[in-house]
Amino acid sequence: MIQFDDVRLVDVSRHFGRRRAVSHVSLDLHAGDILGLLGPNGAGKSTLIGMLATLVAPTSGSVVYGGRQGRSLGAELRGSIGLLAHELYLYPELTARQNLEFFASLYGLDVATVVPSALATAGLSDRADDEVSGFSRGMRQRLALERALLHQPKLVLMDEPFTGLDDAATELVRARLQTLSRAGAIVVLATHDLDLADGLVTRVAIVRSGKLVTDETASAGLRSRYRAMVGH
Repeated sequence: MIQFDDVRLVDVSRHFGRRRAVSHVSLDLHAGDILGLLGPNGAGKSTLIGMLATLVAPTSGSVVYGGRQGRSLGAELRGSIGLLAHELYLYPELTARQNLEFFASLYGLDVATVVPSALATAGLSDRADDEVSGFSRGMRQRLALERALLHQPKLVLMDEPFTGLDDAATELVRARLQTLSRAGAIVVLATHDLDLADGLVTRVAIVRSGKLVTDETASAGLRSRYRAMVGH
């Protein structure tokens, strides 16, 4: 695992043919941040998450982890990153336990230690040996979150992590993210749900049409400022 306490997006752009998904975005992230990456659908949030995760290469600009260019760090860098995306990366034909055991083994972790703990944190100990194909969306979401955090990543990237969660599960996830922040992780949360972001994020970055509109400390009145900047 590569250690770092800050991540910088330096004038990054990403083009898909003639479409500019992200255009000249610069952003500094620091240990303990919970950054709310806000914007309407199609604003470029998922593309920015993909670039931070090293899954999408910038067309121009660079992503720097602890002062080192991401492109120079190779596959080892991914051992320091946890990603929860729209695709949950779970195997439906395997049980919850088997899914976590598989990913824990990929990271070289002590399966006997980390897997029971992750199942308990996800609230799935009693369903550990059930196939994931029979799980609700919310249960899969909770399992995928723990899958993304098994290796205690320095950078945690989440794209709409509250999808399919009921109120109780949402509060569990919020508490989980706050614990990660206190432990010194960098958390980036992409969402368009302002109610869930409000009171959770410590910083707010709003993107519109691929461009960064604002990067500021989170404070009261988020919804009204968002509407003023985005237009709805």
